[in-house]
Amino acid sequence: MAKPQSLTSIEQSPEAERKTRMIKYTIAMSIRVVCIVLAMFVQGWLMWVCFAGAILLPYFAVVIANAVGPGSGSSSLPKAMAPTLVITADSFTKAAKKDGDQ
Repeated sequence: MAKPQSLTSIEQSPEAERKTRMIKYTIAMSIRVVCIVLAMFVQGWLMWVCFAGAILLPYFAVVIANAVGPGSGSSSLPKAMAPTLVITADSFTKAAKKDGDQ
């Protein structure tokens, strides 16, 4: 029989999760737009930093937006337990002899 789910182990609703991902992605893309605009007005190494931010931010925005939240951490997953019962071959041979005697 399945163990009932605890209220504290229920994850975030899909709508709330989608909203937080959209907010993270929108913030990252807003920073990208700022980098593009700044790259047109600054010169030297700062221009190249702005261009690098504008080029690399889409990748990192997707990775950050799709990152697993704190509620889905490995601590809430069930742990695998090692078996504590050991059955030796002698148990099977004794059982086979008893069945053969009947």
